[in-house]
Amino acid sequence: MGHIHETPTVRRARRVRHKLKLASGGKLRMSVYRSNLNLAVQIIDDVKGHTLVSATTVEKKLRSGLSNGRSMDAAKTIGKTIAERAAKAGITEVYFDRGSYRYTGRLKALADAAREAGLKF
Repeated sequence: MGHIHETPTVRRARRVRHKLKLASGGKLRMSVYRSNLNLAVQIIDDVKGHTLVSATTVEKKLRSGLSNGRSMDAAKTIGKTIAERAAKAGITEVYFDRGSYRYTGRLKALADAAREAGLKF
């Protein structure tokens, strides 16, 4: 049961993370952060408390080919990049932690690009 004064976004984040904890079984978590200007993704090992792989639109290598960090193209680039970096690190399967964000727009584009590049979730 939630708290009385929680906002809908806080409730959504709590619900998503609770389901992840129940189903995780020790798998790695791909966490997404979306701001108005940029997008960031991390693959986290919650058992050890370490970030294994990350990608963000703030990086100069990724930023050079993008018009801005908040476009659909940026989301696709970040999704493809995180999947490639995960493959180099030997990571093939993760849980997708969308946090309090709805699975539409940039988040969906990022997830689809990561799946196309070989990451399973």
